[in-house]
Amino acid sequence: MEKEKKGVGLLEKLGFMSFSASTNIVFNFKSTYYKFFLTSILLINPIAASNMALIGTIWDIVNDPLIGVWANNVKFKSGEKVRPWLLYIAVPYALGMVLLFTNFGVSEKWAIILGLTVFFFYEIANTFRGIPYNGMGALASADDGERKSINAFRSLGACLGSGIGAVAVPLIVKMFGGLKDHKVINSSDSGAIFRSACFMGVLIVIGCLIHYFTTKERVKQVSDNEEKIGIVETYRMLFKCESWVKNMFYVMFYGVSTCLLTSSITYYCAYVLNNSSLATPILAVYLVFSIIFSIITPKIDTLLGRKKTMALAAIIQIVGKIPFILVPNNVINAYINAAAAGMGLTMTFIMFNTNRNAISDIVEVQNGRRLDTMVSTGDNLASKIAEAMVDKLFLVALAVAGFSAQLADEGKLQNLTTQNTINALLGWIPALVAVGMLLISLTIDTKKEYERSVKMKEENR
Repeated sequence: MEKEKKGVGLLEKLGFMSFSASTNIVFNFKSTYYKFFLTSILLINPIAASNMALIGTIWDIVNDPLIGVWANNVKFKSGEKVRPWLLYIAVPYALGMVLLFTNFGVSEKWAIILGLTVFFFYEIANTFRGIPYNGMGALASADDGERKSINAFRSLGACLGSGIGAVAVPLIVKMFGGLKDHKVINSSDSGAIFRSACFMGVLIVIGCLIHYFTTKERVKQVSDNEEKIGIVETYRMLFKCESWVKNMFYVMFYGVSTCLLTSSITYYCAYVLNNSSLATPILAVYLVFSIIFSIITPKIDTLLGRKKTMALAAIIQIVGKIPFILVPNNVINAYINAAAAGMGLTMTFIMFNTNRNAISDIVEVQNGRRLDTMVSTGDNLASKIAEAMVDKLFLVALAVAGFSAQLADEGKLQNLTTQNTINALLGWIPALVAVGMLLISLTIDTKKEYERSVKMKEENR
């Protein structure tokens, strides 16, 4: 592993932050309105829409590894492996976002077919977008302290993007002529949603360009071996690295926890607290603590070390959920839950990204080849699987509990079983997930595995 002596400056870290912020604003828009777009504008049956999501997840499981392996065998004229993807994928990713929210004015059958085609294209572009998003942190610097700082700026950008998205996305839709005299998206908002998606496309391009022109790929593979690696050999190398396997589960647990929070909080406020407006201040508490811990987590990691910091992140989440689990209909306990999630999940985000950076180094020591693109697409796939798992769990759990859309339209409370289910999705289920995070934190040690790999390599010589 070779590196330049020049370190990562503030402008470069701001480039990472801006890309993370723009990506999360766009993600907020998609997660907020895509299901509504399918069912309320394209008028696709909810069950068919759910099946579309399932097919999309299967497509992700197929295309992510293939793209990761192919991209890992690509080397640009500049000698770089990852950063140029920001230029090549900016417009296709933006186009995918626009097409995702395009009403082609066809029958339901063709709307489903076109919708799946567009979704496949969007997810391919999204996979390529994930290569620099997840991979550049390891290539910008080989210094662990600088990598932690980069990931702290990325986390801060994600928090700011989520906060801006939560507030600005509905305002953007209104600015483009939507949500007039009604609070829920319907067929009259088709044009406004499309124009808003175009705005998100512009934001994607700007974010990619800023990241490209402010960052630098410094870490190079020591070996000059450029022989192409097949998918079987690639996975053999990855599964040989214990830290990669454990970090994949760590990323998945993080994704499940964050998706459970964002999916459940609106339902909790509406059907448990009977006050939908409380979702905004509860999420605000989550974001405030996320921003604070984006700044201080690198210092905590330096003070405690990686394993203890990961363990502390999990313990904070578990302890913070205890009051909510015991008395879930108390709004104070909901705020405590949100604060603990903001602290613990932000620390987790920075830790698994810093782990990922070290994993690329471990794989290189073990095999003489860097697999940055494959490591990043693997984590991207773990996040997508986590999101799909939560979507299915959430919808099935509510259906089994007897959730009634008619009651929701009438502004009435759901039955007690439904309320308890929502509480579980926000309380003890993510607490169990945090226990899984704690178990991983006690067994993963990227530093020791790196040192052990170096020692074995020297002995083999």
